[in-house]
Amino acid sequence: MLNSGRLRLLSLLETLGTVRAVAEATHLSASTVSQQLAVLETETRCRLLERAGRRVRLTPAGLLLARRGREILDQMAEAEAELHALNDEPIGAVRLGVFQSAIWTLAVPAATRLATTHPRLHLELIELEPHESGPALRSGEADIIVTTTDYVGLSWGADLEIIPLGADPIVLVLPRGHPLASRTTVNLAACEDETWACDRPQSYMADLTVRLCREAGFEPRVACRFSNYLMLLRHVESGRSIALLPALAVTPDHAVVTRELGTPVHRNVTIVVRRGTTQRAAVNAVVAALRDHPEIQGLSAPTRHPGSGQHSPVS
Repeated sequence: MLNSGRLRLLSLLETLGTVRAVAEATHLSASTVSQQLAVLETETRCRLLERAGRRVRLTPAGLLLARRGREILDQMAEAEAELHALNDEPIGAVRLGVFQSAIWTLAVPAATRLATTHPRLHLELIELEPHESGPALRSGEADIIVTTTDYVGLSWGADLEIIPLGADPIVLVLPRGHPLASRTTVNLAACEDETWACDRPQSYMADLTVRLCREAGFEPRVACRFSNYLMLLRHVESGRSIALLPALAVTPDHAVVTRELGTPVHRNVTIVVRRGTTQRAAVNAVVAALRDHPEIQGLSAPTRHPGSGQHSPVS
C-alpha cells in the first residue's frame, strides 16, 4: 500500500528540488524527510532517488511515481471534498420507530416527501408502540421515534432530545347509531354497562383505558384485545364494543363516530432522538419532514412539555 504522506513528500521533491526545501515546506527535519523517502523506496521496491553531488535527484521511476502520485493525491482530495459534501447531504439509512396511529398520518407522508427531496436517503419505518420505542431508541434499534412523553414507563433523561409535534386528543369511539352518539361530549361514567375493545395488556392505550374507567367508577368489561387498530375499529363497527383511542387512529373510512370526553384527555405527541444525532444530516432531514407536515385533523399545536392546561393522561 502506498502511503499518501510519503507520496506527497516525493511529489514536493520534484517540485522544490531539494530535501531541505521539502523539509521547510512540511515543517519536518531534513533527516525525517530522507527517512520517509527511503521507506517509500522499500514499499515500492524501486530505486526512486540517486545522488547528484551533494544533492539527490529523482530516478525515472521516481519521476513517474512523483507525477502519478500527484494525480493520486488530487483524486484523494476530490474524494475527501465529495465526502465532506455528503456529510451535508441527507444520505444513508435512518430507522424511524412510530406508534401505529401515526404511521399513515405522519410517517408515510414524510417518507413520500423525502423520497422526492432526498432520494439518497433510505427511511425504514418500524411500528413501535410507546412502551417499545424508548428502549429501541436507547439500544440503537431506532434512530428516531415518534411517541408520547406521557408514557410513564420510560424516563426521559438528558441523553434524549424531545421535539414536540402536537397534542392528540383521546376520543370515545362508538358504532354508528349508538345511543351515546347523540351527545356532544360523553362522561365515561355513562359507559359503565358497555363492552370494550382494547389494545394489548400493559400497552399505553390499554393501561389508559383501564385507568380512566376506574376513575369514572367502574371496571371495563373487555370483549377483545387487538394490537392492530384496524381490527379493533372493525369490532366497534360491528356494534359489539366501544373503545378509547387517540384521534389520530380514527380515519374517516371507518363506520364509527367519535365523541370528546367530558373531561378532556390528550397525549403529547413528540419526536425523540438520542442527543447529538441531529448533527447527522439524514436524521435532521427526517425530523424536519415530520415537523413540516400538512394539517392533520385531531393533532393540535404542540403544548408545553410535559403537559398543558388540559387533563393529561398522566396522573
